[in-house]
Amino acid sequence: MTIEQRSLPDPLIGSDGRKATTAEQWSGVRRPEILQLFRDHVYGREPVGRPEQIGFHVETKEGFMDGAAIRKRVDIRFEGPGGTGAFRLLLFVPANAAKPAPAFLLINNRGAEVADAERTAVSPFWPADYIVSRGYAAAVFQTEELDPDHDDGFENGVHGIFDPAAKPRSPHAWGTIAAWAWGACRAMDYLETDSDIDPNRVAVIGHSRGGKTALWAGAIDPRFAMVVGNNSGCTGAALSRGKRGETIRDINARFPHWFCETYKSFGGRESELPVDQHMLLSLIAPRALYVSSATEDRWADPESEFLSVIAAEPVYRLFGSEGLGAASLPPADTPVFGGGIGYHIRTGKHNMELSDWRHFIDFADRSM
Repeated sequence: MTIEQRSLPDPLIGSDGRKATTAEQWSGVRRPEILQLFRDHVYGREPVGRPEQIGFHVETKEGFMDGAAIRKRVDIRFEGPGGTGAFRLLLFVPANAAKPAPAFLLINNRGAEVADAERTAVSPFWPADYIVSRGYAAAVFQTEELDPDHDDGFENGVHGIFDPAAKPRSPHAWGTIAAWAWGACRAMDYLETDSDIDPNRVAVIGHSRGGKTALWAGAIDPRFAMVVGNNSGCTGAALSRGKRGETIRDINARFPHWFCETYKSFGGRESELPVDQHMLLSLIAPRALYVSSATEDRWADPESEFLSVIAAEPVYRLFGSEGLGAASLPPADTPVFGGGIGYHIRTGKHNMELSDWRHFIDFADRSM
């Protein structure tokens, strides 16, 4: 199914019917409008940005990765109406490369075992040693330290801290994906304070539900210089209109806590949704964007992920960028690096592997 057959809303045309024709019109009028539409209909409205009460406790240790890295364990602590909370940011900084270093921040939904602080176990899902060897700092946090990944009535985690009295909840109240994205922004708050990190060259990255989160974090926080959504699928990079595999109805049935309540009403009514996911990708312009798929990940629907990238290109062109610059899905394992957007489809299943990271970092080298 082509883009034209999917009858997508035009990201450049506002609610008043006017079309943004300059980067200034996009940034000042249309972009804020689209952000609000996603908050109202999909991810929900977060009740707080950076809390007034936030602090960072840092523990530093040298001698990791055969002397190539310095480890920092950062406890990010905050306070809200419902009490106090904290989550840990694990950070490996290159010891020998020029500083401040660029960084990749992983939103980790795979569990602590893939992000071993002692490096006795290593995982291609988060190849910190390889990231450091390329001159980048490797940062990671665990999603469930911020908010549980099950339907708990939004009583725990950051929901319980920042909107404890919201009962009944607004149909536009933030879901768990938005809570995790809020955490990525708080990790960025810390990275801005670390003299070893270049805050102008931080990429946020995630896989699957973490990829959905990374894309939303990159949309709401322009401090991220690059945004990577790997196998992010439904309500990530993939278009909802005409999508194969997982649909809006499917995802809300299986994960009712991920999004705002309003989103549930669009199951089977995708054409009535005032946004689609190419508009989410467009919110990242003109910053670097990378979307990646896998050949066997039919549930995520690689074609819909790729077409979403293409449909976001008109916004990149407002900033003088071609976007991806490819008209058709490239062969497997053949990355396309365009002017502002990168894409590849990897041979294999729903996963994030070392080959994916090589492409991400290659693109970051030229784009960030």
